[in-house]
Amino acid sequence: MIIGTPLSDTATKVMLLGAGELGKEVIIAFQRLGIEVIAVDRYAKAPGHQVAHRSHVIDMTDRDALLALIKHEKPHFVVPEIEAIATDALAEAVEDGITEVIPTARATQLTMNREGIRRLAAEELGLPTSKYAFANNFEELTEAAKTVGFPCVIKPIMSSSGKGQSVVHDADGLEHAWDYALAGGRVNKQRVIIEGFVDFDYEITLLTVRSTHSGAITTSFCEPIGHKQERGDYIESWQPHPMSETALASARHIAEKVTAALGGRGVFGVELFVKGDDVYFSEVSPRPHDTGLVTLATQRYSEFELHARAVLRLPVDTSLREPGASAVIYGGVDSRSVRFSGIADALDVPGVDVRLFGKPESFEFRRMGVVVASAENIDVARERAREAAACVKPIAD
Repeated sequence: MIIGTPLSDTATKVMLLGAGELGKEVIIAFQRLGIEVIAVDRYAKAPGHQVAHRSHVIDMTDRDALLALIKHEKPHFVVPEIEAIATDALAEAVEDGITEVIPTARATQLTMNREGIRRLAAEELGLPTSKYAFANNFEELTEAAKTVGFPCVIKPIMSSSGKGQSVVHDADGLEHAWDYALAGGRVNKQRVIIEGFVDFDYEITLLTVRSTHSGAITTSFCEPIGHKQERGDYIESWQPHPMSETALASARHIAEKVTAALGGRGVFGVELFVKGDDVYFSEVSPRPHDTGLVTLATQRYSEFELHARAVLRLPVDTSLREPGASAVIYGGVDSRSVRFSGIADALDVPGVDVRLFGKPESFEFRRMGVVVASAENIDVARERAREAAACVKPIAD
């Protein structure tokens, strides 16, 4: 891979679709390798906008607007970082030879909604999953829930960070779950997936890296990441999560099978349920994963650096340096302007680093930052991360 000079005629250009906190880290990783980065998001002053060479604000679900922007910028690579994208515009840009989409336009299309990826995993690849069904209206939801059984999980077919997701224990909870899913969905807001509840021991993210620098695609795995969720959104993660050799081998087999079917290069966040030695596929994101923020403290190369290197066909190294954990800093208040106190106290905790994302508007449960911590084991790391995160207090202006 020959890399040019940013902001010159020789520049190697990457367009990032989605410029939130994960996108911001990906942008920084690309820039450290001499890449010119264009950040695109639906709102101004997004975290990635603040560090990119150029930024644009558009509705990325608008096919014509997205295609026009790609034709204008002519990036070498388009790297989607969110789900709500007009994927047919990406496919057309590839067909016209304008750009390369990471990992592929097809992978982006399949994984942008839960229906595409669930049907691929369960029906085409035969991977173990929970029971599932889809519904376009409340009547179909009621029937599907009877078939799948209670408790069940109801989600929009397309959403991010757990939005619109709820666990329903009986028929009385279906109406609220339906309304909540419609409010949290993106693009096709009238369709939901109903998933049978898996009685798992724990859930992991297995970061899977497809890369090449010698002609052939190779698949590498980071150590498994455990995480804790509330309201369908991650609040803590840690690495490595302990699991049996049998379960780890099954997890890697599932991850390699689904990512190979999707194709392309880059980091994939494969979410899996584990019960004893049995592993069940849940979801996959063809991009760095929010639970993978912990890799900023644990790995030689973070998931963001791995993604950039894989995109650019450079060597990757998924080795773990030391155990670690992450803990989310929430906005805590609804405000168009927010400040933070307690950062010095947080940084007094051993082995800790603080990342404030720079989001221009705060909400009570909006992720505004994260603490990452390292230690001799994950228990100490989790304690340090929680302690430091609790020190950081948002102040509304």
